[in-house]
Amino acid sequence: MLELYGASYSVFVRAVRIALEEKGTPYTLVPVDVFGTEGLPPGYLDLQPFGKIPALVHDGFTLYETAAILSYIDETFDGRSLHPNGLRERARMVQILSILQNAAYSTLVWDIYVERIAKPREGEIPDEVKIASGLGPARTVCNALEAITDSDGPFILGDQITQADCLAAPIFSLFAETEESKPVLAQTPRLSYWLNHILRHPSVLATNVTPSG
Repeated sequence: MLELYGASYSVFVRAVRIALEEKGTPYTLVPVDVFGTEGLPPGYLDLQPFGKIPALVHDGFTLYETAAILSYIDETFDGRSLHPNGLRERARMVQILSILQNAAYSTLVWDIYVERIAKPREGEIPDEVKIASGLGPARTVCNALEAITDSDGPFILGDQITQADCLAAPIFSLFAETEESKPVLAQTPRLSYWLNHILRHPSVLATNVTPSG
Protein backbone atom coordinates (compact mmCIF):
# COMPACT_ATOMS: atom_id res chain seq x y z
CA MET A 1 0.00 0.00 0.00
CA LEU A 2 1.25 3.44 -0.93
CA GLU A 3 -0.17 6.51 0.80
CA LEU A 4 0.74 10.08 -0.09
CA TYR A 5 -0.19 12.63 2.56
CA GLY A 6 -0.80 16.19 1.44
CA ALA A 7 -3.02 18.57 -0.50
CA SER A 8 -3.51 18.61 -4.24
CA TYR A 9 -2.78 22.36 -4.36
CA SER A 10 0.79 21.86 -3.13
CA VAL A 11 3.50 22.01 -5.78
CA PHE A 12 5.55 19.50 -3.78
CA VAL A 13 2.67 17.04 -3.53
CA ARG A 14 2.01 17.49 -7.23
CA ALA A 15 5.67 16.79 -8.01
CA VAL A 16 5.37 13.43 -6.26
CA ARG A 17 2.09 12.70 -8.01
CA ILE A 18 3.71 13.42 -11.39
CA ALA A 19 6.46 10.94 -10.57
CA LEU A 20 3.90 8.32 -9.56
CA GLU A 21 1.98 8.92 -12.79
CA GLU A 22 5.19 8.44 -14.77
CA LYS A 23 5.81 5.15 -12.96
CA GLY A 24 2.20 4.02 -13.34
CA THR A 25 2.12 3.35 -9.60
CA PRO A 26 -1.27 3.38 -7.83
CA TYR A 27 -1.49 5.36 -4.61
CA THR A 28 -3.95 6.90 -2.20
CA LEU A 29 -3.85 10.65 -1.62
CA VAL A 30 -4.63 11.23 2.05
CA PRO A 31 -5.80 14.85 2.52
CA VAL A 32 -3.64 17.03 4.74
CA ASP A 33 -4.21 20.78 4.51
CA VAL A 34 -1.44 22.64 6.34
CA PHE A 35 -3.39 25.89 5.94
CA GLY A 36 -6.72 24.46 7.09
CA THR A 37 -8.57 26.10 9.97
CA GLU A 38 -8.79 22.79 11.82
CA GLY A 39 -5.04 22.33 11.86
CA LEU A 40 -3.09 19.20 11.10
CA PRO A 41 -4.85 15.85 11.52
CA PRO A 42 -4.06 13.90 14.70
CA GLY A 43 -0.85 11.93 14.41
CA TYR A 44 0.46 13.72 11.34
CA LEU A 45 3.48 15.12 13.19
CA ASP A 46 4.52 11.52 13.79
CA LEU A 47 4.88 11.21 10.01
CA GLN A 48 6.29 14.67 9.34
CA PRO A 49 7.66 16.37 12.49
CA PHE A 50 7.96 19.75 10.73
CA GLY A 51 4.27 19.78 9.84
CA LYS A 52 4.85 20.15 6.09
CA ILE A 53 3.67 18.20 3.07
CA PRO A 54 4.11 15.73 1.51
CA ALA A 55 4.79 12.62 3.53
CA LEU A 56 4.87 9.11 2.10
CA VAL A 57 4.05 5.79 3.72
CA HIS A 58 4.87 2.63 1.78
CA ASP A 59 4.32 -0.73 3.44
CA GLY A 60 5.12 0.77 6.84
CA PHE A 61 8.11 2.79 5.64
CA THR A 62 7.69 6.52 6.28
CA LEU A 63 9.49 9.22 4.32
CA TYR A 64 9.31 12.99 4.02
CA GLU A 65 11.16 15.74 2.08
CA THR A 66 10.20 15.94 -1.57
CA ALA A 67 13.60 15.20 -3.09
CA ALA A 68 13.95 12.10 -0.94
CA ILE A 69 10.46 10.92 -1.89
CA LEU A 70 11.11 11.46 -5.60
CA SER A 71 14.34 9.49 -5.39
CA TYR A 72 12.64 6.66 -3.46
CA ILE A 73 9.80 6.41 -5.99
CA ASP A 74 12.28 6.38 -8.85
CA GLU A 75 14.41 3.61 -7.34
CA THR A 76 11.60 1.50 -5.84
CA PHE A 77 8.94 1.14 -8.49
CA ASP A 78 9.01 -0.32 -11.96
CA GLY A 79 8.37 1.84 -14.97
CA ARG A 80 10.14 4.73 -16.61
CA SER A 81 13.43 5.76 -15.02
CA LEU A 82 13.32 9.32 -13.69
CA HIS A 83 17.05 9.95 -13.57
CA PRO A 84 19.69 10.21 -16.28
CA ASN A 85 22.38 7.55 -16.57
CA GLY A 86 25.47 9.75 -16.65
CA LEU A 87 27.19 10.81 -13.43
CA ARG A 88 27.39 14.46 -14.45
CA GLU A 89 23.80 14.45 -15.67
CA ARG A 90 22.60 13.01 -12.35
CA ALA A 91 24.58 15.66 -10.51
CA ARG A 92 22.93 18.28 -12.70
CA MET A 93 19.51 16.88 -11.82
CA VAL A 94 20.27 17.17 -8.11
CA GLN A 95 21.54 20.70 -8.68
CA ILE A 96 18.29 21.69 -10.40
CA LEU A 97 16.20 20.13 -7.62
CA SER A 98 18.16 22.21 -5.11
CA ILE A 99 17.62 25.42 -7.12
CA LEU A 100 13.92 24.71 -7.33
CA GLN A 101 13.51 24.03 -3.63
CA ASN A 102 15.83 26.71 -2.27
CA ALA A 103 15.28 29.59 -4.70
CA ALA A 104 12.51 29.08 -7.25
CA TYR A 105 9.67 28.03 -4.95
CA SER A 106 9.77 30.99 -2.56
CA THR A 107 10.22 33.54 -5.33
CA LEU A 108 8.09 32.27 -8.20
CA VAL A 109 5.27 30.84 -6.11
CA TRP A 110 5.04 32.85 -2.90
CA ASP A 111 6.42 36.25 -3.88
CA ILE A 112 4.78 36.44 -7.31
CA TYR A 113 2.05 33.82 -7.93
CA VAL A 114 0.44 33.97 -4.50
CA GLU A 115 0.46 37.76 -4.44
CA ARG A 116 -0.66 38.30 -8.04
CA ILE A 117 -3.11 35.40 -8.51
CA ALA A 118 -4.00 33.53 -5.32
CA LYS A 119 -4.67 36.49 -3.03
CA PRO A 120 -6.94 38.41 -5.45
CA ARG A 121 -8.83 35.17 -6.09
CA GLU A 122 -9.66 35.16 -2.37
CA GLY A 123 -10.57 38.85 -2.36
CA GLU A 124 -7.30 39.99 -0.84
CA ILE A 125 -5.09 42.83 -2.02
CA PRO A 126 -1.73 41.80 -3.48
CA ASP A 127 1.48 43.18 -2.01
CA GLU A 128 2.92 45.06 -4.99
CA VAL A 129 6.18 45.72 -3.15
CA LYS A 130 6.67 42.02 -2.57
CA ILE A 131 5.94 41.26 -6.20
CA ALA A 132 8.37 43.91 -7.42
CA SER A 133 11.02 42.70 -5.01
CA GLY A 134 10.61 39.18 -6.33
CA LEU A 135 11.27 40.03 -9.97
CA GLY A 136 15.04 40.26 -9.59
CA PRO A 137 15.36 36.88 -7.87
CA ALA A 138 12.91 35.41 -10.42
CA ARG A 139 15.18 36.51 -13.26
CA THR A 140 18.17 35.03 -11.45
CA VAL A 141 16.38 31.69 -11.08
CA CYS A 142 15.25 31.59 -14.70
CA ASN A 143 18.64 32.66 -16.04
CA ALA A 144 20.36 30.02 -13.92
CA LEU A 145 18.03 27.30 -15.20
CA GLU A 146 18.34 28.59 -18.75
CA ALA A 147 22.10 28.13 -18.58
CA ILE A 148 21.84 24.46 -17.62
CA THR A 149 18.69 23.41 -19.51
CA ASP A 150 19.49 20.94 -22.28
CA SER A 151 18.76 22.40 -25.69
CA ASP A 152 18.61 19.05 -27.50
CA GLY A 153 15.40 17.67 -26.02
CA PRO A 154 11.98 18.67 -24.73
CA PHE A 155 12.81 18.02 -21.05
CA ILE A 156 15.14 19.92 -18.76
CA LEU A 157 17.93 17.39 -19.21
CA GLY A 158 17.19 16.33 -22.77
CA ASP A 159 15.03 13.55 -24.16
CA GLN A 160 14.15 11.94 -20.83
CA ILE A 161 11.81 13.25 -18.15
CA THR A 162 13.51 13.27 -14.75
CA GLN A 163 12.83 14.16 -11.15
CA ALA A 164 13.84 17.72 -12.02
CA ASP A 165 10.93 18.02 -14.45
CA CYS A 166 8.56 16.55 -11.86
CA LEU A 167 9.28 19.43 -9.46
CA ALA A 168 9.86 22.20 -11.99
CA ALA A 169 6.54 21.63 -13.77
CA PRO A 170 4.20 22.52 -10.87
CA ILE A 171 6.33 25.48 -9.81
CA PHE A 172 6.55 27.00 -13.28
CA SER A 173 2.93 26.22 -14.16
CA LEU A 174 1.90 28.62 -11.39
CA PHE A 175 4.49 31.25 -12.26
CA ALA A 176 3.36 31.15 -15.90
CA GLU A 177 -0.13 32.28 -14.86
CA THR A 178 1.22 35.70 -13.89
CA GLU A 179 1.81 38.65 -16.19
CA GLU A 180 5.18 39.09 -14.51
CA SER A 181 6.38 35.80 -15.96
CA LYS A 182 6.10 36.93 -19.58
CA PRO A 183 9.05 39.36 -19.80
CA VAL A 184 11.17 37.07 -17.64
CA LEU A 185 10.54 33.96 -19.73
CA ALA A 186 10.94 35.95 -22.94
CA GLN A 187 14.63 36.20 -22.08
CA THR A 188 15.01 32.44 -21.54
CA PRO A 189 14.07 30.67 -24.80
CA ARG A 190 15.20 27.16 -23.83
CA LEU A 191 13.33 27.31 -20.52
CA SER A 192 10.27 28.67 -22.32
CA TYR A 193 10.40 25.84 -24.85
CA TRP A 194 10.59 23.34 -22.01
CA LEU A 195 7.66 24.98 -20.22
CA ASN A 196 5.43 24.92 -23.30
CA HIS A 197 6.16 21.22 -23.73
CA ILE A 198 5.89 20.11 -20.11
CA LEU A 199 2.52 21.77 -19.58
CA ARG A 200 1.09 19.45 -22.25
CA HIS A 201 2.81 16.32 -20.93
CA PRO A 202 0.32 13.59 -19.87
CA SER A 203 1.45 13.22 -16.25
CA VAL A 204 1.37 16.98 -15.76
CA LEU A 205 -2.12 17.22 -17.26
CA ALA A 206 -3.30 14.30 -15.13
CA THR A 207 -2.27 16.09 -11.91
CA ASN A 208 -3.55 19.54 -12.85
CA VAL A 209 -5.70 21.23 -10.22
CA THR A 210 -8.13 24.00 -11.06
CA PRO A 211 -8.47 26.97 -8.64
CA SER A 212 -11.80 25.60 -7.46
CA GLY A 213 -10.22 22.23 -6.65
